[in-house]
Amino acid sequence: MGSATPPDPSDPTSPPVDGRRPGYLYRQVAAHLAAHPDQVFKVGELPTAIAARSTGAVFEALKKMAAGGYATHTTGPHRFQITQAGIDAAGTLPPPAQRTPRQGRRGAGRRQPVTRPNGDLYFPRKLAGATDVDVLRRLREKRIPVLLYGPPGTGKTALVEAAFPDLLTVAGTGDTVVEDFLGNFIPLPDGGFEFVYGPLVTAMRDGRALLVDDATLIPPKVLAVLYPAMDGRRVITIPGYRNERVDAADGFYVIAGHNPGVHGAILTEALASRFDVHIEVTTDWDLARHLGVPSPAVAAAVALNADLAAGRVSWAPQLRELLGFARVRKTLGLPAAAANLAGRAPEEDREQVLAALRQHFGTEITPLTLGKQR
Repeated sequence: MGSATPPDPSDPTSPPVDGRRPGYLYRQVAAHLAAHPDQVFKVGELPTAIAARSTGAVFEALKKMAAGGYATHTTGPHRFQITQAGIDAAGTLPPPAQRTPRQGRRGAGRRQPVTRPNGDLYFPRKLAGATDVDVLRRLREKRIPVLLYGPPGTGKTALVEAAFPDLLTVAGTGDTVVEDFLGNFIPLPDGGFEFVYGPLVTAMRDGRALLVDDATLIPPKVLAVLYPAMDGRRVITIPGYRNERVDAADGFYVIAGHNPGVHGAILTEALASRFDVHIEVTTDWDLARHLGVPSPAVAAAVALNADLAAGRVSWAPQLRELLGFARVRKTLGLPAAAANLAGRAPEEDREQVLAALRQHFGTEITPLTLGKQR
């Protein structure tokens, strides 16, 4: 005889547990998240906070919230934060997820890739009960600015390009100036000058999306040029060109990218407060495998990212480096690809990176280096 399925305290269809009503744990979890709407919780923090016995049952309740769009769910480690929909639901269980028809074993339930402007494919990921691409498009419709944050190379720019085909971009550095947003005079062959409008002005007038990439590398006084365009005024002036007034057309939208931990990156309160939604973007390890990255390389990257989170290293491979690994492997072979990945690590982290690669590949690996003449 098979063993009976244990009751799930987060499921209203399960029998009562310890005399309490079905679904009681879900409501406890939802109520605690709703009482702390600005806090992101790790799974292990909640059982103690709500006096629950089972971390696994709490995790199931959190996943139900995320599947219904009532909470955001990020991994590495698993973390959850309540959404406005979850607050409005007041602890009510989300409706059952709708199953999509299976279309054979391969690719069953897989989200369709989106083509980026450069022709590359972007594979959408789950976010707030939908896909990341759909969520960004819905937020744009409601004029809710988004700040994407995470290590370089995790796919922030690729996501925005997939979501917004009309995208314009300002690549932020410490040398970015106001004119990079508004425009500047350029010399003409006849010796005269012509004013050329910048991407902020073009995006406002044409109703396009504007990505401010690496926004936290841009000096705060320069970023201030964005703020009147993003708030209720939705208007700016161009001091360097007759104080010309620019009004934002419908569709104009600002989204920004931030790389925490990068030298020189400063997320000021003024900048953070302008973005109502902050979304962490981490590397999608399953996607890396799907795109042909060998499992040992993915496993080494996962281990190194755990070290990065713990502060033991300052660098770890992300999706960008892993895709580069796959390309080098196809061209030069697996040993050269592993050696190249080791060589991409900063000098201070190279020994730890080499140790991880050697462990997971099971072979001796050294950084890619020129040898003797043949």
